[in-house]
Amino acid sequence: MYQYDEYDQRIVDERVAQFADQTARFLAGELSEDEYRPLRLQNGLYIQRHAPMLRVAVPYGNLRSDQLRMFGHIARTYDRGYGHFSTRQNLQFNWPKLECVPEILGLLATVQMHAIQTSGNCIRNVTSDPFAGVAADEHIDPRPWCEIVRQWSTFHPEFAFLPRKFKLAVNGAAQDRAIIQAHDIGLDLVRDTEGNTGFRVLVGGGLGRTPILGEEVSAFVPWQQILNYCEAILRVYNLHGRRDNAYKARIKILVKSLGVAEFARQVEAEFALMKDGPSTLTQAKIERVASRFSAPLLPELPVNEAGHMAHLAGNKAFANWVKRNVRAHKAQGYANVVLSLKKSGVAPGDVTADQFDAIADLADQYAFGEVRSTHEQNLVLASVRQADLFAVWQKARALGLATPNIGLLTDMIVCPGGDFCVLANAKSIPIAKAIQQRFDDLDYLHDIGEIELNISGCMNACGHHHVGHIGVLGVDKHGEEWYQVTIGGDQGNATALGKVIGPSFKAAEMPDVIGSLLGNYIDHRHEDERFIDTVRRIGTESFKTRVYTERLERLEVLGVC
Repeated sequence: MYQYDEYDQRIVDERVAQFADQTARFLAGELSEDEYRPLRLQNGLYIQRHAPMLRVAVPYGNLRSDQLRMFGHIARTYDRGYGHFSTRQNLQFNWPKLECVPEILGLLATVQMHAIQTSGNCIRNVTSDPFAGVAADEHIDPRPWCEIVRQWSTFHPEFAFLPRKFKLAVNGAAQDRAIIQAHDIGLDLVRDTEGNTGFRVLVGGGLGRTPILGEEVSAFVPWQQILNYCEAILRVYNLHGRRDNAYKARIKILVKSLGVAEFARQVEAEFALMKDGPSTLTQAKIERVASRFSAPLLPELPVNEAGHMAHLAGNKAFANWVKRNVRAHKAQGYANVVLSLKKSGVAPGDVTADQFDAIADLADQYAFGEVRSTHEQNLVLASVRQADLFAVWQKARALGLATPNIGLLTDMIVCPGGDFCVLANAKSIPIAKAIQQRFDDLDYLHDIGEIELNISGCMNACGHHHVGHIGVLGVDKHGEEWYQVTIGGDQGNATALGKVIGPSFKAAEMPDVIGSLLGNYIDHRHEDERFIDTVRRIGTESFKTRVYTERLERLEVLGVC
C-alpha cells in the first residue's frame, strides 16, 4: 500500500480547506451555480437525480482497512448506510448533504484519501489490475508506475481543462485485467529483447456513445520517458480536440478522424521536443515512490496445505467457492480471495456500513490489512494464507460476501442507472435484480459457465455494456424505458465490442431475453466451451433468431400480436 509523504498530505489538506471555503461561499450566495460547478466537479461532487453524489478516488484500486472503516463511518453518519463501488475502482456516496461534503473530505484526508479529479475534464483516477503485485502471471508490478502517473497528473496546469474527461490504465501482467484498450491511454508494461523495461502505448480507446478500441502508437517507450510521451499525447489532444461538441470531444474521436498513423506522427513530433525534459524519470525517483509502498513479508508456506485439502474434499460449497472466488498468488502457500458484491437482491457494487467494518476486520486478520476494488465491482483480499481460506469463507458467507459466482452470469457489472443518475435513459438496478432472481440457481450458473453480463442505463456506458459477453443498454423510446442487447463483447487480451442483435425490449422482457440467449448457447456449445467462444464460432444470427422467435411466441400466447 502506498503511504503518503508530507507533500501528499499537505496537498490533500490544502484542497479540503480550499473546497470548504468555496462551498461556504456558494451556500452564502457569493458564488453562482455556474461558478461553483467546475469547483465541485474537480472535487468529485455531482448533483444527481435525488441528491449530491460524492465520488472518492481509490487510486489503482488499493485500500487499507482503516480507509474501509472510514467509508463505513461516512456511510453511517452522512449517507444512508452504504457506499457503491464503480467500474473505475472508485467509491461513491449517493446521499450526502451538500453542506456536509467538506467535512466528509476532511475525514477522508485523515486516512490519506480524497476526491480530487474524480470528475471534470481532467485526468481521472488511474486504474490497474486489482491483483497488481500479487498476481501469479505478473511480470512487472504496475502500482509504482500508477502512482507516478497519479502524482504527475494531479493538478497538472496544462491538463486541468481538457476538451473532455481523460482516463488512463496500466497493466503489468500477461493477462490484461485493466482493459487498457478501452482507455484514452493504455499503458502495457513490457520488456524489450535486452530486458529493458518500457511501455507499449495504446491511445484512443473508450466506450460511451461511440465505442472504439485503443490502437498502438508506440511498441516501446523507455520507462524514463513515459511521462514525456504521455504529455506529448495530451498536448496533441489539447491542441486539436474538439471543444464545440461534447459528444465528439474525446481523444478517440480525434485519433479516428486523423487516423492513428497521423496522430502518432504528431505525437512523435511533439515528443521530440520534450524528450529528456523536466518530466523525465530517474532511478532515484522510481525508488522514492516504490519505497512508499508497504509490502507484507510473505514467508514461504506449504502448497496444498493438508487442512485446506481436507476442507475441499469434504465440503462441496467451499470447493465451489474456491473454484470461482479464489485466484492464484505469486507467493507459495497464498491465494487471492474475491469477495462477491453480487448477492441476489443487492445492487451490484453496494457495500453497507457494517460490511465495510467487517471487511476491514477480515483484511486485518487474514490479508495484512489490504483490500482491492475491481472494475467488476467486487473486492479482493490479497495475500490470504491457503490454510486460512476456509475460515475466510465462513466469515464472508455470514456477511453475504461469499456468493460463488465470480465470472458467472450474476456477477454482472451494473451502473446506478435511472434510480440515481440524471444522465440515464433507463433504470439498471431493477433489470439486474430481475435477472438475478430468474437465474439464482447456483448449480445452473456453474453448469453454463463463464458469462459476463454488463448493464448500462445510458450511452455513457458506465456499466461497460459494450465489452460484456452480453451487454444491456437502457434507451428512451417515446418516453418509456427500453433495453437494447448486444452480444460478443469481451475484455482482457481479446477485448472486443459487442454487436446489437436487433430492436430493443421492454423491461419485463429482459429475463426472458437472457433465457433465450442462454438456451441457444446450451444447444450449440461444445464441451467446456464458454458462451463467448460459442458466439465467435457460430456467429450472432442464430442467437438473434432464437431471441425474437421466442419473443414472438410469448406475445402470441399473451394475445398481444
